[in-house]
Amino acid sequence: MQKTIAVIRGDGIGPEIVDQALQVLNRIGTLYGHEFTYADVDMGGSAIDKWGDPLPPEMLQTCLDSDSVLFGAVGGPKWNHVPGSMRPEKGLLRLRAGMEVYSNNRPAKIWPQLASASPLKPEIVEKGIDFIIVRELTGGIYFGRHDTVAENGEAVAIDQLRYSESEIRRIGRIGFETARKRSKRLCSVEKSNVLDSSRLWKKVMHQLSEEYPDVALTDMLVDNCAMQIVKDPSQFDVIVTENMFGDILSDEASMITGSIGMIPSSSLGDSSRGLYEPIHGSAPDIAGRDIANPIGTILAAAMMLRYSFDMPREADCIESAVSAVLSQGYRTADILPPDAAGCTLTGCRDMGRLIIDNLKKG
Repeated sequence: MQKTIAVIRGDGIGPEIVDQALQVLNRIGTLYGHEFTYADVDMGGSAIDKWGDPLPPEMLQTCLDSDSVLFGAVGGPKWNHVPGSMRPEKGLLRLRAGMEVYSNNRPAKIWPQLASASPLKPEIVEKGIDFIIVRELTGGIYFGRHDTVAENGEAVAIDQLRYSESEIRRIGRIGFETARKRSKRLCSVEKSNVLDSSRLWKKVMHQLSEEYPDVALTDMLVDNCAMQIVKDPSQFDVIVTENMFGDILSDEASMITGSIGMIPSSSLGDSSRGLYEPIHGSAPDIAGRDIANPIGTILAAAMMLRYSFDMPREADCIESAVSAVLSQGYRTADILPPDAAGCTLTGCRDMGRLIIDNLKKG
């Protein structure tokens, strides 16, 4: 099978971690008889430096012409001075909107080998952490009006939070369908005691639930959900929520699994083409030092194989290789236990090599 992948290395540690994921994909291609070709795309700070634009139109078109997109990270203090409309992160928002990927799916799963790295108490971790946050990605406050105006002699900032029924319905349906494939439990998270947008969210979710009688729907206020994720994460199977709430909760969820460097994500719309990335940032403070953790990006590549390319065996192969390397005791700095007992510290390139060495065709 032939697939074209748009590759966005981005800023900071982005080029390092993406390169390791590409080497894993190349090995998968050899093992299973696939041909992956790569189209380089500039986005973020590197694109600002090169083109004066965080996502030039021709770069977006390259992504739209590809079968899927693999992305590292963007941003850093170097570009803090640029106008808000031209910041590196604006490139990512434009990419999501251009690709019409409105559903961001972030798993929060603890690897047994990393249980001791979780900041939660062992008795909480032992109950299990394995849930998915389905986050609406192209609406809400991130895509509303943003303005600062003068009123009564002072600056007033305005950020608009807006959702339509159709936007809520389509992401809600993704949540129900995802829950149907798992343990059939869906938690809808909002702030309906304060926000009109959340009251509409809750109303539409309950209308949708009539189409999914096999899925148990519960409602939870976002502040309570933030507490429950650290109190008893085992209660969750699938969480569906709006853009900003999902952004915050998914980062919180990633940390209870031991390291943000381990978590991949997929962003999908109505087509098979998706945007795949680790959920961490560009970490400019460690860029170029060969100490970044590439596993989140490698697992994002596995998600791409599974969800966009219909290659579940190949995705399983990558995930099994990651598990094997962790069982062998190899750790990047972010997942190395304080006493390092029974573990071997390894760098970004070596972690990629070790995972490739453990790829076994199933």
